[in-house]
Amino acid sequence: MGSRKPSATYVHERNGKVVYAREFGALPETRQVVDWEYDPENTEFKTWSKKFIDEYTWNDILLTADKTPALQDALERVKVIYYLTKEKNGT
Repeated sequence: MGSRKPSATYVHERNGKVVYAREFGALPETRQVVDWEYDPENTEFKTWSKKFIDEYTWNDILLTADKTPALQDALERVKVIYYLTKEKNGT
């Protein structure tokens, strides 16, 4: 979820169980998720939330690696394995 400007006016839109917000006058493509109805049986929500948490975690790992040589070294090894796997699979 993105950051919002305190002085801006926002348009809120609902699409099913998801609520979006965008600055007044901005393109609809710029809207960001601001709320949703929680449904524990909703597999789409579970997939989205896991992806969000995974992306947040990886971002934090990358930022921490800048200050931690051992973590940076481990990430470099992960990259080598990743690129070799992609090359082997032709993707």
